[in-house]
Amino acid sequence: MNTRSTISGILCFVLFMISCGQVYALPDSGGNRSTYEAPLTSNHVSLSGVTAARSLYIQVEDYWNVSDLTLHLDYQATQLAKGEISSATLAMNGTKFYSFRPVTDKQKKQTLTVSVPKDLLVPGSNTLSIEGYIITNLPDRMCVPVEKRDNWLELYESSYSTITYTKKDGAGSIRTFNQQFVGLDTLKEKKSAIGVPDNGTSSELEAAVYALSGFAKSNRSEDHTIPMLPFQDPKLDRHEMVVIVALYENLPDGWKQALGQVNVRNKALIRIVSKDNQSALVVTSEDPALLEKAGRLIGNQALVNQLDGTEKWVDANTNVKTPDITVSRDVTLTETGDKLTGMMHQEKSYFVTLPANRFIAEASKIRLDFRYSDNLDFDRSLVTILINDTPIGSKKLTKELSNQDQLTLTIPKNLEISGNFTVTAAFDLELKSAGCIELQDQMPWAYITKDSLLQLNTKDRTDLLFNNYPNPFLRDASFNKVAVLMPDKMDSYNYLAIGNLFHLLGKYAEANTGEVTFFRDREMPAESELKQYNLISIGSYKEHSWLQKHNGKLFFKYGSDGAGLVSNEKMSIEEDYGKRIGTLQLMESPYAPGYGWLAVTGASSKYNYLASNLLATDKAKWKAHGDGVVTDADGNVEAFRFKKQAGQEGNRLIDRITERGDVMRYAVVLGLVFIMVIVSLVFLVRKYRKKRAGEE
Repeated sequence: MNTRSTISGILCFVLFMISCGQVYALPDSGGNRSTYEAPLTSNHVSLSGVTAARSLYIQVEDYWNVSDLTLHLDYQATQLAKGEISSATLAMNGTKFYSFRPVTDKQKKQTLTVSVPKDLLVPGSNTLSIEGYIITNLPDRMCVPVEKRDNWLELYESSYSTITYTKKDGAGSIRTFNQQFVGLDTLKEKKSAIGVPDNGTSSELEAAVYALSGFAKSNRSEDHTIPMLPFQDPKLDRHEMVVIVALYENLPDGWKQALGQVNVRNKALIRIVSKDNQSALVVTSEDPALLEKAGRLIGNQALVNQLDGTEKWVDANTNVKTPDITVSRDVTLTETGDKLTGMMHQEKSYFVTLPANRFIAEASKIRLDFRYSDNLDFDRSLVTILINDTPIGSKKLTKELSNQDQLTLTIPKNLEISGNFTVTAAFDLELKSAGCIELQDQMPWAYITKDSLLQLNTKDRTDLLFNNYPNPFLRDASFNKVAVLMPDKMDSYNYLAIGNLFHLLGKYAEANTGEVTFFRDREMPAESELKQYNLISIGSYKEHSWLQKHNGKLFFKYGSDGAGLVSNEKMSIEEDYGKRIGTLQLMESPYAPGYGWLAVTGASSKYNYLASNLLATDKAKWKAHGDGVVTDADGNVEAFRFKKQAGQEGNRLIDRITERGDVMRYAVVLGLVFIMVIVSLVFLVRKYRKKRAGEE
């Protein structure tokens, strides 16, 4: 009996261990395994037509040792699909690895789980291609069916990827810290934060937002930010990775001890240290100007990614500036050229970065250089260029130009493209003879050469509207004389609000050479000094005397007691509700025309922070439009436009003329001809007068 009990106990233990192994990740030689889940797409992806392809992107961090990548695809195919011959193929970075026949059972969404070979993955961005071959009729199995609108497959936005990985053993360098601090997994698990002194000076906060700008530029997450917290907030200690920015005299004793004996009188120090299970990048100096300079260095991510040591000293001679930003420029679409293979509709898309407060002006052009196979049906084959999925022009393909063709188009101004955008080259590669061919022998192709480029002319959006944000706080991708006006007493919510605002501004700021200045309420400078700044005020009526003086200029004003916001011509606000909302209001500076003022305000600091969330990420920013926005704790957001006519109109005649290089050249030639005519007339008059005087 004892033997049976022993055997039963062993079996139960073994079964328990097996079941545990299915639920929990087990450590391996490289450390504990972790998983990261991410959506494959933010919108439904449609594959329409007999043959169609789409590309999705999966990010793999440099410090991940990937052991497995699994795709969870939710899809639905047309109910008319012939399942025995229809198919879809998956490829990773150009290499096919899985094909399946779409299921069309009772019009329900289908789920497919596929493992991707890890040797197909590369650090950074990986391209997942989905190619569909959807057949709805069978006229002749030896022929290719004609293209029809009922040939479709829909990939749902609920599709996602799961990556299982271990972290590589880093050497603890500034570069590796930087990579992990903004890593997708670190941000998703809320392990990163920036710490500043409780009553931070202007130089400390400036250094912190310059550093935050650099981290924000490297943040690839669409909905996760890096919070800024004061040292006194206990939540700061819960983050595994922190950046500590402070003058040495304001540095907490624990971090001073972690640094050891250092002389930062005439230098700034950036060093990796550890304390209480926290990994930290400490930025400190006794000199406020050098502390700011160290913050700007972190804002230059190209420099940070070259720092393989555990510390960096910054002195007056250290060059930390980013290169000058050229906003109007030529953009190469592809560095090496791209090949598209397959019949019918094929696409290749290119992502183009542009500062969010600039838009494409007139006379901007796109030139597509390409070639293609000469076995096409040239009566039906063509190429189309689209910008943000809007077609701007097409060209018919011809056999005579198949070895060297070109399409040049002017980008229509009425597209109103601002910020980042996508250029798509779409080829319709049709074949002859009603499709009865051997595809493997006559597969059509097109090739986009590296000579293809965009000639971009851009200009600033000057209207003071959230549609044009971050104008006016950025100009030419750099901070544009920004002054932040704060209450005397700052709590964690107000620091979080500052972090939110500069997370998005920093993401847009490509250069680290702009100027940001912080002023507390008790240290407010004279009006003559504030005239030269674009203003951001953070705080409620009761905690901000500057806001009290300018309450009458707000779109959403406070009542006479300052307890809450009151109704106006756009919105009725119940008395108690006015105490539970936050607002964003974008107006002209009360000191100088042409400068802006962003008021981030609510009845308490909690609602300041709530409003700032709308300007923390690109994903949230779309909710803010017009020039006045109200939000509450239930997630309700209402946006209004108060200004009848905001800023300068971008379509003034003189602006339109100066944007057109061809018109300007014509005007110069016309002006020279006019001058020559006037000079000739003057000489003729003088000659006539001399002749007449001689006769007399």
